[in-house]
Amino acid sequence: MLNVKLFVKAELKNFQGVLSSGYPLQSKDEELMDRDEEQRSSSREAFLKIALDFLKRLNLEDLADCLQSSKIFPRLCTLKNQKFQCVFEGVAEAGSPTLLNQIYTELFITVGGTTEVLNQHEVTQIEWKPDRPETSIRCEDIFKPLPGRNELIRTAMTKGVAGIGKTVLTKKFTLDWAEGKANQDIHFVFPFPFRELNVLKEKKFSLVELLYHFFLEAKEAGICRFEDFKVLFIFDGLDECRLPLDFHNNEILTDIKEPASLDVLLTNLIRGNLLPSARLWITTRPAAASQVPPECIDVVTEIRGFTDPQKEKYFRKRFRDKEQANRIISHIKTSQSLHIMCHIPVFCWITATVLEDVLKSRERLELPKTLTKMHIHFLVVQSKMKKIKYDGGAETDSHWSPENIKMIVSLGKLAFEQLQKGNFIFYESDLTECGIDIRAASVYSGMLTQIFKEAGGLYQDKVFCFVHLSVQEFLAALHVHLTFMNSGINLLSDVKARPRVPKSTVLHIPSKVIQLYQSAVVKALKSPNGHLDLFLRFLLGLSLQSNQTPLQGLLTEARGGTKMNGMVAKYIKKLIRKTLSPERSINLFHCLNELNDNSLTEEIQQYLHSGGPSTDELSPSQWSALGFILLSSGKDLDVFDLKEYSMSEEAFLRLLPVFKLSKKALLSGCNLSERSCKALALVLSSPASNLKVLDLSNNDLQDSGVQLLSAGLESPHCILESLCLSGCRITEKGCISLASTLKSNPSHLRDLDLSYNNPGDSGVKLLSPGPQNPNWRLDTLRVDHCGWQRLTRGLRKYGCEPDLDPNTANTNLKLSDNKRKVTAVQQRQPYPDHPDRFGCVQLLCRSALTGRRYWEVEWAGWVSIGVAYRGIGRENNAACRLGRNHQSWSLKCSDAGYSVWHDNREKVLSVPPTSKRVAVYVDRPAGTLSFYRVSSDTLVHLHTFSTTFTEALHPGFLFSSFDSWVSV
Repeated sequence: MLNVKLFVKAELKNFQGVLSSGYPLQSKDEELMDRDEEQRSSSREAFLKIALDFLKRLNLEDLADCLQSSKIFPRLCTLKNQKFQCVFEGVAEAGSPTLLNQIYTELFITVGGTTEVLNQHEVTQIEWKPDRPETSIRCEDIFKPLPGRNELIRTAMTKGVAGIGKTVLTKKFTLDWAEGKANQDIHFVFPFPFRELNVLKEKKFSLVELLYHFFLEAKEAGICRFEDFKVLFIFDGLDECRLPLDFHNNEILTDIKEPASLDVLLTNLIRGNLLPSARLWITTRPAAASQVPPECIDVVTEIRGFTDPQKEKYFRKRFRDKEQANRIISHIKTSQSLHIMCHIPVFCWITATVLEDVLKSRERLELPKTLTKMHIHFLVVQSKMKKIKYDGGAETDSHWSPENIKMIVSLGKLAFEQLQKGNFIFYESDLTECGIDIRAASVYSGMLTQIFKEAGGLYQDKVFCFVHLSVQEFLAALHVHLTFMNSGINLLSDVKARPRVPKSTVLHIPSKVIQLYQSAVVKALKSPNGHLDLFLRFLLGLSLQSNQTPLQGLLTEARGGTKMNGMVAKYIKKLIRKTLSPERSINLFHCLNELNDNSLTEEIQQYLHSGGPSTDELSPSQWSALGFILLSSGKDLDVFDLKEYSMSEEAFLRLLPVFKLSKKALLSGCNLSERSCKALALVLSSPASNLKVLDLSNNDLQDSGVQLLSAGLESPHCILESLCLSGCRITEKGCISLASTLKSNPSHLRDLDLSYNNPGDSGVKLLSPGPQNPNWRLDTLRVDHCGWQRLTRGLRKYGCEPDLDPNTANTNLKLSDNKRKVTAVQQRQPYPDHPDRFGCVQLLCRSALTGRRYWEVEWAGWVSIGVAYRGIGRENNAACRLGRNHQSWSLKCSDAGYSVWHDNREKVLSVPPTSKRVAVYVDRPAGTLSFYRVSSDTLVHLHTFSTTFTEALHPGFLFSSFDSWVSV
């Protein structure tokens, strides 16, 4: 062994000399890119021959150790596969390559989630708050154990929507490995795009033969005992896989030299039957993740794209002029649609391409703000490029030549027909059916390189896709628009089983144009998961004459007009005003934005800014508008406090899209019921939720509501860490549901508050962590202040009887009714001197308030009802009165109305005093003091003070006129 090691050491030294003198690998990459191709090819072949001869001379037993120390094979792979060093940013691989390390911008990658299918439109999936705290991971750490865990990761799955950067990420990982920057414990990295594996689905290979087929270096080096090495397989693009991947019925295969179908090879490799020592990395769009059984995946990561700072970094790299970059970044932030889409790297490239062309245009064009305008400009830019690059035309020539028009029509037909089928990857037969000559594919790619990319494998079959789903949806909408405008044919008229749309929303107008857009809206609403939302936005955007102008040449004539757009907008606004779900309403607001109609959002903005009535009086459409404004505002939505808008269940359900973006949700005392629990369960079970803290206290959810909520808590997607169900009228029955939930999903919930309920000893025992529940992470279980009295409805479960303190009573106050009633009288009462007695006409109660307390007061005349610290001043001056200092808070009641006071500041309330009874609720730990008007058994919220109480609180009463009285 010693002689072998000495030999290896000597040969390595000689080989390193070849590396440094014959073919420099790192320091002169740019120079290499500029060399003559023939010279580079000759140098590469000579280098490979020397390298492979060296590998063959090594003893196989020492090869792994040699590779580990010398990094020969990683560098060899990099030279043989230049595609790891270069990328084609958003374009087909027929274009000019760019060095990956020059343009790569770090992506935001999170850890967590499952392989379950997510039936949402991919644009909906990226409508997230990018700067929210999440468990992030770096590219090079994909296979490192997660914090606090020691288990090895064999198979990793990385999810991400189209164009988010999955393929680029795998190339970056491979390049960093090959250049010796990371993951040097791995000996071989074998990347397999599924689109290249698809063409071999009818053939049989052994695993070794498959590797030799794709990687000739391994075959020439004579390496066949791959179980002796640390090997990583990268399977990129599971969503493009056309193999059955029958994990349940395929035969078991353990021999890497035994031939089998490609499907059998892959399923056994993923299951670990074949080459169990290998590592696997699978990338996929979310909708296809469920093709692999979850038990085969050790860790799931998700590329969330660019955060806001990363977006800015991208554009500053692209636009070196600082002023120009600032203008572009500012412009993108003004449009919610553009800002959201720019989380996707490919859309950043589309945006940069368009804005660069607009900024250098002599026509001083307006920067596009809507998705439709952006895609129209993108189409124009690529048509111009084709005209100049391939047709020899001038920049001033018309870009809508007959060839270009034919191309757009063909691509539009392909986009629309495949969108209807739900296909995003196409093959030769798909193109042929749409009249696209496959022999001219290079011309097609050359004409619209950035729109439609050719992704050829190693074989004759070629795979095609649009650069991003939004481009396909735009061209599909353009095809429908062109077909109708040029021939009058409505491609959407065959809609069957239309959803029931209220008759009052249908505009009975004979215009076929209106019918086209109505049918598009109906078809989009029919889609259960919003898969036609972008298509609808594009189609409506194309109806504007200002958007049709750049397309003159494609269109025979412009149709529509302001009147027609107004009719369509009116139709959409009628739908918004009906009982559509909040999510559907939000997309319809986006549609109004494409139509340049902002009337509903302007209406709610004026309503709120004018200091008008409370949000409790908003209509359903106004609530939807408020939600749209909040989502568009750029406001930090990590904390969602429903009380900022309303204390009603209807408000919560209308603001659900806003709530879904929150990390912490405060829903205490908002009159929520089982209906809300169903909605909450859906949110908690969604992979798109990062909700960590949920406060549902003081809502009468009862056991039935907890049972509904448990359906979401037990979902593997739920990552809730803190749940407050204090004061929700829960008994042992509800505790049984919660205990069952914790057994199903024990990994996240750490804090459970069940105080002010009636769980009983048995319920507490069920939820207490212990030997019987070793996997629970529950650190805190609160069950204080419990008992049968907590099952009373509403806030009365916290009921108490304040005891009036005669020692604090002013001498003009008379106590009666067993010290439960106090009246302001002119005759002074014979109270003995006491240091606690007030000089002004008021008094406090004896017992201090702890926890949560509720009491009701009847009143007459002109009184103030509130709470104060015991140390409030006793002098006979205004500064000592209830609410006139920083030590007290009060509600002033009279026949003229209500007002609240604190620190000598008054706020007049608009609620009329139709009842002579008020309620007071104090949650001292939460720092809230609320006042209500009591009408029969109904509580009407008047006002809530939110603060931090630093001392004990005592109920108090101030009288402003004689004969006024209060009864506790």
